[in-house]
Amino acid sequence: MKTLNVNGKSVQFDGDEDTPLLWALREQLGLTGTKYGCGISACGACTVHVDGEAVRSCVYPVAAIENEKITTIEGLSKDGTHPVQQAWAELDVPQCGFCQPGMMMAVAAMLKDNPTATDADIDETITNICRCGTFARVRKGIHLAKKKL
Repeated sequence: MKTLNVNGKSVQFDGDEDTPLLWALREQLGLTGTKYGCGISACGACTVHVDGEAVRSCVYPVAAIENEKITTIEGLSKDGTHPVQQAWAELDVPQCGFCQPGMMMAVAAMLKDNPTATDADIDETITNICRCGTFARVRKGIHLAKKKL
């Protein structure tokens, strides 16, 4: 059994430590906001934070976690008041919304490290895929979130 710090709480993971973090979060801990998309770290739907860094959890084994703090979309804020969440809601960024938890987690990590991100920074850092093609609204959302920081 392994103790994980998820969204500020100590939780027990009782499973194979080679299990990708995504499945530990979804299946054992019931945190279904983190989505399965591709399973090969390409789409970013599964993005969570590990010690504040954006990580594609579909390929990140539980065994790689020691004492790091894991944050999922459910833990980004208690009441949807994180600047990225506010910007997304204000601009109606999502279309279907499936990829957006991972997109928001990637954006939140980027803005934590680079609160003045330029369009070039966004292009380089935010590599998540949105099948609905909401990239123009995502970019507007990022720029609005920067103002709310």
